[in-house]
Amino acid sequence: MDEKKKDVIRETDAEAVRLAKTLLRSARFGALAVLEPQTGSPLASRVGVATDIDGAPLILVSMLSAHTPAMLADPRCSLLLGEPGKGDPLAHPRLTLTCQASRLERGSDAHGRAERRYLNRNPKASLYAGLGDFSIFRLEPQRASLNGGFGKAYLLDRSDLVTGGPIVEELAAGEQSAIEHMNTDHLDAIAVYAYRYGGASGDGWRIAGLDADGMDLVARDIVCRVFFPQPLISARELRPVLVEMARSGRAAGQANSET
Repeated sequence: MDEKKKDVIRETDAEAVRLAKTLLRSARFGALAVLEPQTGSPLASRVGVATDIDGAPLILVSMLSAHTPAMLADPRCSLLLGEPGKGDPLAHPRLTLTCQASRLERGSDAHGRAERRYLNRNPKASLYAGLGDFSIFRLEPQRASLNGGFGKAYLLDRSDLVTGGPIVEELAAGEQSAIEHMNTDHLDAIAVYAYRYGGASGDGWRIAGLDADGMDLVARDIVCRVFFPQPLISARELRPVLVEMARSGRAAGQANSET
């Protein structure tokens, strides 16, 4: 051929990163692929998913599941996220993460934080999370492939998905108290976040997680990802940002109702 084959991979831009983070943060489940120890063959299974405060996926799995001893024998794994909708399932966006799995030691600070965030997202898992044969694994993203639909393929690095720096620990220290305060005293503001910034509908919205980029809202089995206008630099910025988003959202709603 006289002409080189056109590269199908697009240059990663801010829109692609936001879509990838949305798929990651809003996932309720995913397809986990591991390597079977006895044969080295790929083994795929569905797992429940949450994210750590920095964006790394978290899964809660039983030792009775084939994929758990596989991860302990070889931590290399892959996680596919993204739910198909109406029509052709291949026309809907999905994210494939190449990861290294690490089992979190029960009783450690990392396990406590991960368990808290996982159960905030998946409260029904509290029925079995404390059983001795269940473990939480953190999947450390190494790189990712984003397919945003036909002709929209991107390659992403770990830095595109995982937040670093002091902000992670700062937010983690006060996250749960902030969530409980908002869910107890400010459900009206949470509804504004869901409707005005997340494009959601319905009622019963609550905050399941806060991070430097935004917040995860849940209502029954629905997850809504809402991004802050700008990523937080310090945990001190969280309250003013939440207050301003509620104020601006209400003002926009009032203006729309008057037109």
